[in-house]
Amino acid sequence: MLAKRARRPARAAGLLGLTILTVGCAVGPDFVPPEVPVNEDWLEHRDRRVSEHSGPHLYWWKVFKDPTLDRLIEIASEQNLPLQVSGLRILESRAQLGVAVGELFPQVQQGTGLAQENLLSSRVANQNLPVFFRHNFPIYSLGFQAGWELDFWGRLRRNVEAADAKLLATAADYDNALVSLTAEVARDYTWMRTYEALIRLAHENAKVQKEGLDVAESRFRNGAVSELDVTQARTLLESTLASIPEYQSEWQKYKNALSVLLGRPPGAIESLLCRPAGIPSAPKSIGVGLPANLLRRRPDIRAAELAAAAESARIGAAEAELYPRFVLSGEVGVQASDVHKLFAPHSLAYTLGPTFTWPILNYGQITNNVRAQDARFQQALTNYEQTVLSAQREVEDGLIGYLKEQESAVNYQRAVEAALESVRLSMIQYREGATDYLRVLNSQTSLLQQRNRLVEARSTIALNLIGVYRGLGGGWEIRNGKPVVPIEVQADMASRTNWGDLLPAPSPPPTDALPLPTPAGAAPALRPPDW
Repeated sequence: MLAKRARRPARAAGLLGLTILTVGCAVGPDFVPPEVPVNEDWLEHRDRRVSEHSGPHLYWWKVFKDPTLDRLIEIASEQNLPLQVSGLRILESRAQLGVAVGELFPQVQQGTGLAQENLLSSRVANQNLPVFFRHNFPIYSLGFQAGWELDFWGRLRRNVEAADAKLLATAADYDNALVSLTAEVARDYTWMRTYEALIRLAHENAKVQKEGLDVAESRFRNGAVSELDVTQARTLLESTLASIPEYQSEWQKYKNALSVLLGRPPGAIESLLCRPAGIPSAPKSIGVGLPANLLRRRPDIRAAELAAAAESARIGAAEAELYPRFVLSGEVGVQASDVHKLFAPHSLAYTLGPTFTWPILNYGQITNNVRAQDARFQQALTNYEQTVLSAQREVEDGLIGYLKEQESAVNYQRAVEAALESVRLSMIQYREGATDYLRVLNSQTSLLQQRNRLVEARSTIALNLIGVYRGLGGGWEIRNGKPVVPIEVQADMASRTNWGDLLPAPSPPPTDALPLPTPAGAAPALRPPDW
């Protein structure tokens, strides 16, 4: 009898092994990256200032040769709070991947215990039972339950594939946040220096206009001109002085924005910005590589591709619901009506065997869920294509602005030089009485406009170059070898929760080397859990 009982678990184990060996198919599509239209060359590739050789994407901001900008970006990459949130999402995705991998193992693993007193109603008990039959009796048991859904159709492996893709997508999102951060710091810094230059020019122009006002007042006192000359000169001067507070307001706003980007309260980075510096000076030429390089370099393109891969895997998980689920479950333990006999001979009890469930009456709901998931997948594919097209447009827009604004700056520089000479000559003629003050006024107004336009042109060159590097996806490489979550934050998290081997959080693989997740049909039935 004991031998017969022993053979039953052996047969069940053999059935388990045979079933596991049959686990291998996975329903649903395997993700294939879609073909997207990408130009062979940039529209401005014939311009001698544009090179198809890859530019300094790693530390692209160093082309401006501005130590203050270098330091600001270095601090921002270490302390920016939204960037830290992106790093924490990587940890969250790693933990969620561990949950998905855990579903490949027995889903039910639990110890059980029972101490129960039962009473049967005398109204429903069989009245023909012997008088010694007890209507109340206790039950005591200790045991262990296990249940394992065999991944026959690849539903669980598709979920792991989707979780893998999501983890890689969050790593790409982190890199994209870093690309955006470096560009935003450079843009805000450029705008700050632009308003700084406009403030300085306004003071210089006010000085020139004050000299003109003094001459007009002197000639008015001597009766050489009417008071109109004085009022016109004063109007221009006061208008110029009125622009200074406006410029100062914008200047302070960009300083405050930089403080927040560096994870500090407004006013906390004054010591970094106190050194006088001009608008970042952009080089005359740039290396941009080829448009096809964007598909691997830009983190947001990789994130969109991986998001589509995750949605593709979820189609398989949804489609697997159309088929029966096979579960091997069992329970082993000891049972007795007397707690003192719980571990006595013959108290052993167990159940073991396979079961299956098949929602044959829910086919309409399940089929529509598969259709809905397929629509989400198609949305992700369309978003991927749009991301690629937008990336090309961003680079092209920045590139044409960078090149054409250089030409404008040359003309504005000549205009400023001519305006300065015009102001000098008109003042000489006005002192000598050879012309009226209107010509002086016009020349000073023109000088003010041309100087401001020259400053704006130089600023626009730098901003467009920043936009080019942002479009090329440059800057994320600076996180290589660094944790995505600051050490002090990891210490706080470890003090609250057992993170195991997930902390310290390592730097993810490079964006341009992120693989696509292994399709469920090619993946092993089991894989080591990330616990």
